[in-house]
Amino acid sequence: MNIPERCIYSISQINSLTRACLEENFSSIWIEGEISNLVTPSSGHSYFSLKDNQAQLRCALFSMQARRLNFKPNNGMQVLAFGKISLYENRGDYQFIVESLEERGDGELQRAFELLKQKLAAEGLFQAIHKKALPLLPKQIAVITSPTGAAIRDILKLLKHRFPAIPVLIYPSLVQGDLAPGNIVKMIQLANQRQECDVLILARGGGSLEDLWAFNTENVARAIFASTIPIISAVGHEIDFTIADFIADYRAPTPSAAAMCVTPDKKAWLTQLHQLQQTLLRAIYLFLEQKKQQLQLLASRLPHPQHRLREQIQTLDGLERRLIQAMNHFLFKLKQNFQISCRTLDAVSPLATLSRGYAVALTEEGHVITDSAQVQPKQSIEIKLYKGSLRCVVER
Repeated sequence: MNIPERCIYSISQINSLTRACLEENFSSIWIEGEISNLVTPSSGHSYFSLKDNQAQLRCALFSMQARRLNFKPNNGMQVLAFGKISLYENRGDYQFIVESLEERGDGELQRAFELLKQKLAAEGLFQAIHKKALPLLPKQIAVITSPTGAAIRDILKLLKHRFPAIPVLIYPSLVQGDLAPGNIVKMIQLANQRQECDVLILARGGGSLEDLWAFNTENVARAIFASTIPIISAVGHEIDFTIADFIADYRAPTPSAAAMCVTPDKKAWLTQLHQLQQTLLRAIYLFLEQKKQQLQLLASRLPHPQHRLREQIQTLDGLERRLIQAMNHFLFKLKQNFQISCRTLDAVSPLATLSRGYAVALTEEGHVITDSAQVQPKQSIEIKLYKGSLRCVVER
């Protein structure tokens, strides 16, 4: 039996050859995994393992590359690492030399969430001064959500139970995936154009950060801020927070809670209406009683019309007597004045002179003759006597 010539390698040689083989065949590759067993000594280098469900790989991130990261690696963080496979020859440890590191999955999304949150907060979009008040009793409620999801069923069920008289309008929209943000923005803008409702509920059931990501986008946030209709954000469960929650006019922890905050309780309102009805009836009764008493008091002070008529008749009779007395007195005074005037007239009347035997000579024209030069011989004149007159002819 021929024994082949033995080629014996030292440990250093094997490790060196293995390292060269690994770096030659697995340089500049990307790998994905979860950080675990993270250690960062005073040198600033970081050592950790990247693992998946079935295996793990030792990794080394040196301080120079670590300073370039825009986040701090932590255990449990899902990352995407770029580098090369190598071997630590002194210990024969197989490892991955990390040249750059990126957040992956929830970690990456959480980072983007915090950056957008800080940006919008710096613009003042979260301030309470921008929050619009919710209507006390909406005329119509609109819901932007998936028409087949559990969220809309919970909302409709609770609204029907609490206040079925309020109509509900559904704006169907995708709530997950790449097309969801644009779909949500379109529905918000459509609701504002139509002005068919006075409050909007933006709703979705629970899920992971990735599932809820449509509500963490900047275009959805700015559409909510620009809405003239008050918007209630009801996304996920109570522990879930989205950018939509911060920028909406009201944040409800769940879709069911949104339905409760936007509607009054039917039973409570009926009880309150009954109390108001009783208060109103009591107020009306007291008002009518007061007016009745006032009417009775006024009626007692108001004399009967017959009494008033009698008083007026007596007054009229008194006025009639006074009028007759005044007329008699007036006529008596007129009579006295007339008699005085007659006597005065008689005293100056020519007839009184004639009654004493005097006569008045008048021309044919009726002029009184006071001078003989006024007539000529043979001229006819009239002699006026106390009783009757004489026609005469002047002889000389």
